[in-house]
Amino acid sequence: MKLSSEEVAQYLREYPQFFDEYAGMLADIQVPYAHDGRAIPISERQIVALRDKNHILQSKLGELIRFGEENSVINQKMHRLAVMLLTFTCLNDLLHRLNFNLREDFSIPHMALRLWNITAEDPALPEFTQTSADVHIVVESLLHPYCGPHVLDEIKDWFGESAVRLRSFAMIPLRAEQTIGLLVMGSEDPQRFYPEMGTLYLTQLGELVSAALARYRPAGQF
Repeated sequence: MKLSSEEVAQYLREYPQFFDEYAGMLADIQVPYAHDGRAIPISERQIVALRDKNHILQSKLGELIRFGEENSVINQKMHRLAVMLLTFTCLNDLLHRLNFNLREDFSIPHMALRLWNITAEDPALPEFTQTSADVHIVVESLLHPYCGPHVLDEIKDWFGESAVRLRSFAMIPLRAEQTIGLLVMGSEDPQRFYPEMGTLYLTQLGELVSAALARYRPAGQF
């Protein structure tokens, strides 16, 4: 009776004591070695398999360590940003420093911010330029930050001459009981802000900026 490969494998799984009873077979069995086509003892093949598995585990461990280090760096930057946002009492200074911090600490070369339901110390600042109903509809529809290549032409125009070079965007709604604005970051790199990327840190960034700006809502608004 000829057994199939599956039947042999199932038998060995069910009766692991087989190789205890026939220990000498382990030294005699030769198995093909894929790299050069020669046959090697099964014990040597097990060592090769363990070595390959070890390489895979080492690679995964290195990846986890790298992700951990990257997250640690981002957490430090978020902490510095939070401290900075608490430092300023003048809205104009806060907006200037926010722009500087995102550019220098987070390597965001292109940022645009539009605010409403906020008391403007200097209405001439671009952050207080009137925005259309379409922009407000987009912001109200964002339950989470948006990452991808598409934004309204009006929003793209906020970046001035740089707009034609931008290939990806992150839109972060700003809310403090009510919507108070939109923070948009742009990049020439199509993969800097892509649709499948995680948005945890972008969400936290929006919450920090929103909390800082909420101090400047008109009196009586909640």
